[in-house]
Amino acid sequence: MPHSRTGAGDQKAARGGVLRRLGEWCARHFVVVIIAWLVALVALQVISREFGGAYSDNFSLPQAQAQKGLDVLKAHDPQAGGYSSQIVMRDDQQPLTALSSQLSTTIADLEKLPHVLSAQNPLSAPATPSGQQNVGPLSDDKKTAYITVRFDVQPSTLGDDYLDGVDSAVQPLRSAGAEVEYGGPLGELARPAADDRVSELIGFGVAIIVLLVGFGSVIAAVVPLLSALISVVGGLAILGLLAAAFTFATVSPTLATMIGLGVGIDYALFMLTRHRQDLIDGMDPVRAAGQAASTSGHAVLVSGCTVIIALAGLSASGVSFISLLGVAAAVTVVSAVIGALTLVPALLGFIGRHIDRFHVRPPIAETEPGAGDTPQGTWHRYAQRVERRPLSFLSAGVAVVVILAIPLFSIQLGHIGDGADPTSFTDRRAYDLMADAFGPGSNGPLTVVVDQTDVPQSQRSDLASKAQQSLDKVQGAAVVTPLTPTQDGDLLVGTVYSTKSPQNSATTDLTNRLVDDTLPDVVQGTDAKGYVTGTTATQVDFRDIVASQLPVIIAVVVGLAFLIILAVFRGLLVAVKAAVLNVLSIAASYGVVVAVFQWGWGGPALGVHGKVPIESYVPMMMFAIVFGLSMDYEIFLLSRVHEAWLRTGDAKASVAHALEITARVITCAALIMVSVFAAFIVSDNIVVKMLGLGLAVSVLIDATVVRLLMVPAVMTLLGRHAWWMPRWLDRILPHIDAEGSKSEARPAS
Repeated sequence: MPHSRTGAGDQKAARGGVLRRLGEWCARHFVVVIIAWLVALVALQVISREFGGAYSDNFSLPQAQAQKGLDVLKAHDPQAGGYSSQIVMRDDQQPLTALSSQLSTTIADLEKLPHVLSAQNPLSAPATPSGQQNVGPLSDDKKTAYITVRFDVQPSTLGDDYLDGVDSAVQPLRSAGAEVEYGGPLGELARPAADDRVSELIGFGVAIIVLLVGFGSVIAAVVPLLSALISVVGGLAILGLLAAAFTFATVSPTLATMIGLGVGIDYALFMLTRHRQDLIDGMDPVRAAGQAASTSGHAVLVSGCTVIIALAGLSASGVSFISLLGVAAAVTVVSAVIGALTLVPALLGFIGRHIDRFHVRPPIAETEPGAGDTPQGTWHRYAQRVERRPLSFLSAGVAVVVILAIPLFSIQLGHIGDGADPTSFTDRRAYDLMADAFGPGSNGPLTVVVDQTDVPQSQRSDLASKAQQSLDKVQGAAVVTPLTPTQDGDLLVGTVYSTKSPQNSATTDLTNRLVDDTLPDVVQGTDAKGYVTGTTATQVDFRDIVASQLPVIIAVVVGLAFLIILAVFRGLLVAVKAAVLNVLSIAASYGVVVAVFQWGWGGPALGVHGKVPIESYVPMMMFAIVFGLSMDYEIFLLSRVHEAWLRTGDAKASVAHALEITARVITCAALIMVSVFAAFIVSDNIVVKMLGLGLAVSVLIDATVVRLLMVPAVMTLLGRHAWWMPRWLDRILPHIDAEGSKSEARPAS
């Protein structure tokens, strides 16, 4: 039952006054604010270029068994324990044995490069035993071979200049007519630098069209895009400075750009829409800008904090790589909020009453009125239909979401290998050469390490024999090399090759089988320890850690968002509804991503070679980002429902009223965000494609099926019960205002 809150109105008025004064000051002193933003932008760019850090995928999992195995290997055999990468050669005209002198020169020059521990000459390697599959380093026809180079650091972190030395070292082979490609981390270093400008231009182009069609005004279309762009550029400069102190993944700036542009345009659009409506209602521009900051600005502030809290929830993963991705996205969200609260009012003050001076159609504000004073537009009629038949609209929404979510039940987490990359990448070409000559498993060898330091000499022979026999029988292995002791005799080291590619689920199963069953059985009854290490094993460990932490992330993010909605709107069922419907919409977007990439429905059309697993951290990132973004639309819609409820006490009419005045702006905002995210599908990075599609689909589902069908239907069905709140809970929760200076008390029951 609704009830009043003592002092709530005064608190609202005080908080609304701060943002109102800020908005009016920025609008009145627009010259100062705009110049300050531009100066800050230039200064941040200069400082970031001078002192900013680089982005790198060099991270470790200290508690993972693969990392422990690598550390043990480094301690006993530094050269064998380094980071390996392959240089793959192919000559269709002559056997590579004819290039022995060039190969020797290349090996000698490679070993002279900084950070190189060793380089293996494929011509001097032992021949493959008769009857065993050839996994290299020289193919049976002598036309393909690979050099295994070991580094003391991750090669992908060495910088583009390092490739000049590698190119010089392999030049004799290329001059002799051999094709030379770089695989593994060295190939990642050789990839072309990511360029998101095409994606950004596509997103901006679509956004302009949507704004012009939706609102008619040219100036009103430019303001959100301009403020979002300035905010994101500033946020990226700050991220570059943070990269000097923290190791951010190479995908971080792309992710930050996607999120920053999406929320930046949305926040500015919500501010602008309220401002234009107030101008139409007769306010002067400065006061209208202050009113927009006081009302929609509060919703922007609450929504931005919700997104940031959701991204902060990624720290519950315990993996620094993922936590820092959340930080990277949060940086541009913060800059977008600051831009919406300061730069947007300044631009509105600069424009004054000329916001609709240039238009392509009659400008439209929040409502679409018909004849007379009573709104009779399209959205008004739609709102009335939802009010009359809420069960039908709810059933339709649930049906769509459930159907889209079906593929989720077959999701396969993993790592996207080089085989899915474009053929323009050298690591993809190296991958294909290796797979054709030595089988798919050659691209993801598993290094088995048995630490027998604490095993008595008298027992080591039996341990080695037992280990070799067990490995030879392991299911899913194409080739198992003989276990050989290190120079100090304390380790046994061998290599296991899978029958499938590194990203195939069979390779993941093989890795887990070795770690969980085979090696524990081998060392049972002794003081030995067994490890499976290497790039593929590390990726499997990462996948397993992320998969185990995903439920924790979901619980943390949903719980925090639930508390925020509860504190803002003081309705228990409203908060429950928000959490449940947002989870359903995210499940539907997961299903679409699985169908496109894992099932292969449309993957080739997006430039993805074959079927690929879902990158292990993508669902976690999607959940945090989408849950935060979905709260934007939730808060903007519910804040209008809440305003009408406080004013009229008519629960059902309040839902229809809010839907009528927010449907247009939410739809336009969603289409813009969808276009921004979807534009990144053209990226060459498969993970960026996956995130772009997943986020675009999530926003589309959330802003249409959920926000325009399910939310108003559920709110209509709940009626006044939606705003019920236990008195004890109302007392202990903080009061967060999403409507700014509106100070009406709740209606009496």
